[in-house]
Amino acid sequence: MEFDYTTTTIKTFDETVQSVQDEITKAGMRVLYVHDVQKTLTEKGFEREPFKIVEFCNAKFANEFLNKDIKIGLCLPCKINVYIKDKQTFISGMRPIVLPQFFAQADLGERPKEIDQIIQNIINNAK
Repeated sequence: MEFDYTTTTIKTFDETVQSVQDEITKAGMRVLYVHDVQKTLTEKGFEREPFKIVEFCNAKFANEFLNKDIKIGLCLPCKINVYIKDKQTFISGMRPIVLPQFFAQADLGERPKEIDQIIQNIINNAK
């Protein structure tokens, strides 16, 4: 089982970041914040190719997980990374199906699989 779902796109970096945000909204989730990692690191004197982290959430899903195990908050909100590596734009998201490995005592049911599919759809539709 892969920790991440990652794909490439032919879109530009900025188009991809916007497309990810649009697809998150279409999926009924809310974009909370977009971290510009490249900008932050450049301000500290480090060079980095374009890299943004799009944080998003669905309150219903978040509440369900937190009710099962408050420590799942360490994995919230969901994130999709958009970055350039070797002149190629990538879209990458953590797969929620890995959560039961970290929180075995919490009965998460089928919800991780459901959200995993939503995240894969967001990524695939954004590319």
